[in-house]
Amino acid sequence: MDCFKDRIQLPRNMIENSMFEEEPDVVDLAKEPCIHPLDPDEVEYEPRSSRLLVRGLGEHEMDDDEEDYESSAKLLGMSFMNRSSGLRNNMSVYRQNPNESCSVPSTRTVVVCTVVLVIAVSLIMAIYLLPKCTFTKEGCYKKNHTMELIYPLATNGKLFPWAKIRLPPDVVPLHYDLVLQPNLTTLKFTGSVNIVVNVIQVTWKIVLHSSGLNITKATITSAGGHQAKPAEFLEYPLHDQIAVMAPEALLVGQNYTVNIEYSSNLSDTYYGFYKISYKDENSEWFAATQFEPLAARSAFPCFDEPAFKATFLIKIKRDEKLLTLSNMPKKATTPVTNGIVQDEFFVSLKMSTYLVAFVVADLKNISRETNGSLVSIYAIPQHLNQVGYALNTAVKLLEFYQEYFLIDYPLQKLDLVAIPDFQSGAMENWGLITFRETALLFDSNTSSARDKKLITAVIAHELAHQWFGNLVTMGWWNDLWLNEGFATFMEYVAMEEIFPELHSDEDLLNLIFKAMMKDSLNSSHPVSSAVQSSEQIEEMFDALSYIKGASLLLMLKHYLTKDVFQAGIEVYLHNHNYGSAQSDDLWDSMNEITNGTLDVKKLMKTWILHKGFPLVTVVRKRNVISIQQEKFLYHMEPENWTSDTSYLWHIPLTYITSSCNFTHCTNAYLLDQKSAVIELPEEVEWIKFNVDMNGYYIVHYAEDWKTLIDLLKKNHTALSPKDRANLINNIFNLASLGKESLEKAFELIDYLNKESSTAPLTQALFQLSHIYSLLEKKGEQQLAVRVMHLLGDKIDQQRWTDDGTLSERELRSMLLAFACTHDMRNCRATATEMFKKWMKSNGTMSLPSDVMKAIFIAGAKSSDGWEFLLKMYSSSVSEAEKSKMIEALATTEDVRKLIWLMQNSLEGKVIRAQELSHIISTVSQSLTGYLLAWDFVKENWEKLTRKFHLGSYTIQNIISLSTSQFATKAHLLEVKSFFESKSEESSQLRCVKEAIDTIQLNIQWMERNLAKLQELL
Repeated sequence: MDCFKDRIQLPRNMIENSMFEEEPDVVDLAKEPCIHPLDPDEVEYEPRSSRLLVRGLGEHEMDDDEEDYESSAKLLGMSFMNRSSGLRNNMSVYRQNPNESCSVPSTRTVVVCTVVLVIAVSLIMAIYLLPKCTFTKEGCYKKNHTMELIYPLATNGKLFPWAKIRLPPDVVPLHYDLVLQPNLTTLKFTGSVNIVVNVIQVTWKIVLHSSGLNITKATITSAGGHQAKPAEFLEYPLHDQIAVMAPEALLVGQNYTVNIEYSSNLSDTYYGFYKISYKDENSEWFAATQFEPLAARSAFPCFDEPAFKATFLIKIKRDEKLLTLSNMPKKATTPVTNGIVQDEFFVSLKMSTYLVAFVVADLKNISRETNGSLVSIYAIPQHLNQVGYALNTAVKLLEFYQEYFLIDYPLQKLDLVAIPDFQSGAMENWGLITFRETALLFDSNTSSARDKKLITAVIAHELAHQWFGNLVTMGWWNDLWLNEGFATFMEYVAMEEIFPELHSDEDLLNLIFKAMMKDSLNSSHPVSSAVQSSEQIEEMFDALSYIKGASLLLMLKHYLTKDVFQAGIEVYLHNHNYGSAQSDDLWDSMNEITNGTLDVKKLMKTWILHKGFPLVTVVRKRNVISIQQEKFLYHMEPENWTSDTSYLWHIPLTYITSSCNFTHCTNAYLLDQKSAVIELPEEVEWIKFNVDMNGYYIVHYAEDWKTLIDLLKKNHTALSPKDRANLINNIFNLASLGKESLEKAFELIDYLNKESSTAPLTQALFQLSHIYSLLEKKGEQQLAVRVMHLLGDKIDQQRWTDDGTLSERELRSMLLAFACTHDMRNCRATATEMFKKWMKSNGTMSLPSDVMKAIFIAGAKSSDGWEFLLKMYSSSVSEAEKSKMIEALATTEDVRKLIWLMQNSLEGKVIRAQELSHIISTVSQSLTGYLLAWDFVKENWEKLTRKFHLGSYTIQNIISLSTSQFATKAHLLEVKSFFESKSEESSQLRCVKEAIDTIQLNIQWMERNLAKLQELL
């Protein structure tokens, strides 16, 4: 046996932490001479990551989140002091014999050990019995009592004077002067920033953010002083923080200017100040920024938190042949050296760092003025003929928002720029909105009805942000929904008002259905959730912040009425403009308008602070309607289950009945108890709750499902298209939950051959294609085909043209693309014939844009067709056409081509890396590709997370899409094992937990329904 583990005993004046594998070195602040004085309440436990134990003074109690710190065995990137050899040599009274056996301790040793044990036990009892003492795993401490403290080490081995992820509140930025010189030949940039800060409490340090910057010099100048004094700076890369140490105390109320000079490389990810290569007449380089959420710090040292708003004066040195754009209009251009000029922009409004933006490139534009602001659309020269639709749309939307919010757009210009390689759809930088090309460029020959709707929606979303997010910003990322939920909500309000022909409300409906799927899993989170780490912040950019946030606002608007809701928004924007806000500020603004008639805060907190949503069960007996709420949850594992009472929503129910089913007959009832009874004035034939799906809940009609099924068969137009879609969604979800039979769900959609509206058909296609995919992967192809027979007639009815309403055209695109992918009906034969003619014309023949994707999918099934499509992809100048081509290329059944496609997109040479998640999504849907997609993700995990960042929306999509088709225990185990083998940051991602939940749900669904389906069909 091991007689002795070689461990060092800590001296008594050091903290003991039983969680350490080995005790780390300790710096005693009480004895060490301090480089800089530390304010007592600045000294905090450093959360989660690398730590160094320190002894010092603290005059406050610890926050709850600081109490939970992990083992410092994982001390990353820290330089440690050498252990004392004296301690090692005089460590124990026990000695080890050369022959590895243990010597017997002496009598003296036994006595000493007994005494020590008695003293130790007495001390522990005394600690537990001490009055007013909080005993935690960190030890016993009292309020206002000295306690042990933890500080990290900077890169140079000195003590870094701040341990929290959030910046200290002792200084705030007022203004930045930023000078940058990017070099598009060397792909590097140099920078200099002057930051004027105001001191809130006396300090010797200024802690701010910096990531990957090579800082060469730092100085501090006092407000009255003319002499910049050199300042020492310390770096702590783990938190992306630097500390500029003042040569003398910084005094309360005084302003100081911090100057920092630095250099860096243009990023090869999609974050920070990054480089893009594209082909024009020659190969060109393009530099652009993407700072949200945490990347401004990688372009210039700054206070990179949304609440630290300041003004910005930006100067950029560039090649005279290129163009620069920033948030504000250009003030002056001056020569610097031969061929280099400097553009200076006007001082910005007060704004957050993540909204700062600049672009350096060869761009062309068209412009139009509206209400004193110049609106311009910029693109690379070869795409200038595709920007007209965006300009008209942006001008109309800007005018609408100014009227709706009763606040003018506050800048003199608004630029919308199409970026050739861009990770997200768009970014709302104030005055300089950046877009992926497919989200801004419209080509009348190749852009479909769906493309037009996408462009309109993205512009509407980003323009709404100029008020929600830019003018009024969430105080911290936990309330991201205030930005994104509002912009999503306003995007649909604006589109319904200005572009009713686009039927955008149907899109919102389908997005809400998908968000509810995510929200029904154990891995979901409340809309407003506490976040700290960069991964947690990145993961807030998900369907819940955007779509659930928008859905809750839609529900509130209908409950309060349109005018009351709009008045509340106006109050909110006026009360908080140029500042920051929290969720409660919005509810308080609404309460100013409701004036005591309704407590909006009390109502909405039940939705914002709870994850998931309610299931409302309705039982009708004559004119008496019994209603009851519970949490809708797929996985009810005992250890994760919370009692029903903790999930009590205040639900603004709406309903219509057979006696009057028009919109003006909508009835409302607030269910704020577990159950209630509604008495109708008369007996009715049927009742339908959640009118037009304006509420965020699912309804179970118990015995009344049969009544509603009969209604749809006899007279489906008695309910609106949205209500019909809502019923289809609810019954399939209840079948998955086991509350209803799958047989009844199929019975409900029997009426579909009479259906002509897009919303219910889209929802039916979504539900059936999900079942089709699961059956196909299980090897049940014949059964899968029978599942889709309900939509067979609808597929046959589609024409291969671009005529009809936008809504009908969009449905045609979806149905034919699905049919051609899965070789249903005659779709592939018709499409292949059209593809051959197009190929024969060398791609010059015009194809109907709405069915173009279906034609390309059929063409890509043959090897020659696939190669021709790839060649056309490389030469096409229409981004709308290229997007359809890339999806078609990813539907091939040739394994080698699929692997080549994914690998090439990751490398970003022939196919841009921005397309990768789209390619993985398409590959993972097919029987040929779903295992390949997952293997690709596993093999390239490190490359993927380096390119797209852990927790980002792209990584969320890649994880969720590459695993969504799995429905076996073997795959479940494989996915779990893979992520457990990765870093803790990877395994703890919410999207990983969601992927695992989804696989478990698929397994459960197959176990419950496969035999029934075989019987049924």
